[in-house]
Amino acid sequence: MIGRCIGETSLTQISFVSKKMPQVGEYVTVEYDGKVILGMIESLVRGSVALNSEIYNPDTIAKIREIEGDDFYVKGTVRILGDVNDSLKIPRTPAPPGTVINQASSEILNEIFDVKNSLKLGHLINQSDVEVGIDINKMVSRHLAILAMTGAGKSNTVSVIIDGLLKHNGCMMIFDMHSEYVDAEFSNGEVNVIRPVINPKHMEFSEILKLANIKNAPIQERYFRQAFFEANEKIMEGTAPSTDFIENVLIILYQIHDAAEGASEKNKVMDVINKIEDLNLKYDRLLNTNAGDILKKIKLGKANVLDLGQVDENTAEVLVAHILRRALRSRKNYVKNHDPEALSFPVFFVVEEAHILAPQSRNPSSKTWITRVAREGRKFGMGLCLVSQSPKSVDSETLSQANNMIILRLVEPKDQRHVQTASESLSEDLVAQLPSLNIGEALVLGLMTRIPTLVKIDEFKGRMRGGDLDILDQWAINQDKKEKSGEESMQDLKDLWG
Repeated sequence: MIGRCIGETSLTQISFVSKKMPQVGEYVTVEYDGKVILGMIESLVRGSVALNSEIYNPDTIAKIREIEGDDFYVKGTVRILGDVNDSLKIPRTPAPPGTVINQASSEILNEIFDVKNSLKLGHLINQSDVEVGIDINKMVSRHLAILAMTGAGKSNTVSVIIDGLLKHNGCMMIFDMHSEYVDAEFSNGEVNVIRPVINPKHMEFSEILKLANIKNAPIQERYFRQAFFEANEKIMEGTAPSTDFIENVLIILYQIHDAAEGASEKNKVMDVINKIEDLNLKYDRLLNTNAGDILKKIKLGKANVLDLGQVDENTAEVLVAHILRRALRSRKNYVKNHDPEALSFPVFFVVEEAHILAPQSRNPSSKTWITRVAREGRKFGMGLCLVSQSPKSVDSETLSQANNMIILRLVEPKDQRHVQTASESLSEDLVAQLPSLNIGEALVLGLMTRIPTLVKIDEFKGRMRGGDLDILDQWAINQDKKEKSGEESMQDLKDLWG
């Protein structure tokens, strides 16, 4: 027994008093009216009737302590989660005051967390013998957000999830902003690294317009639009080579320049030519007409990693938007029209650095398509996992579409408020626990788990980059190299002079 209900009880919350100290996040059961009701301890306070806040003399407090000893009481609140024997439905009647509150047994909890075709995430913080599994279908189809401050264990959590999905022959595509997963080793599958290269023939006008940095310039945009669509038309007709799309655009722009009347118009066309030539130089590695269809490179049963570590943010935004746009269109064609050339299997897209690709304060093309997939993807087998160490900077509309959350340690009040606004399941008491979580501990909530859960995430056993560098070790290595180089130079001089 932990304690007994006190005061007024409700269908969703009860207060209790105890003589022993339980733990926040611990599960309890309350039995009444023939029901077994499951709850979670959300808040605790410890106090003393004798040592109240009206005593202002420390000596008096010391004397009372000598008499009272450790005669403290514990008060807390329990959030009602549902009837254990009735699919965790909220009861129709509140618990009578004075009802006994017991610690939930491992048998009850194991039954609750035993999900069919589940992904093992870890174990309960307070009961290590109870493993926590999450529903893969609901995680992928209803989207997921993994949020934490830097160093709290996001990369480890993502890796555990990826490895768990590979065990089920899953398909995920990671937009890897820092090349963390490029040479990762998973026990249940392989990494398929996809180079950040797009065939410009598959790009929309707006995507190349962004790369060309033509903005707030309607005349330049008009000339570029004319050349873009004329080049496409000639390639389709076979009257222009398809090997270099941008080169074809430049040829047409030079023709427009030669035909333009007056120095002013020629200068405007030349401004466009200069920007397209800059694009051709800057994005020479990104745009390649021999690259094929990037969607065809996504492999089932592998961790597909788009390596964005060597590209700038602008390029990353274009790549992510391009892939999500075409993937959504392809999946629609497959589901609705059974197109044999379309993407034939569901894909779980992991968006690292979501605060960059779907920011609150800007509207890059990547944000548009991440939000679009968040709204529409469920119907077509497209899932999203938003990963960020700055939740307050992630677009609130996009974040609210994530019906599942894994929240590791969060200290910043603005981050906490932003996340709470996006999640209906996150109460004030649960938010208050986020700063006290240790590395690798997380609050898990949403449709993928039957009840809100405090979990110790499993440690990923494979190999991957990430985490902080050992600065002292790096300095020592470079010092050794410097000393060896000096010794070799001295030896070379000695050999030279005999």
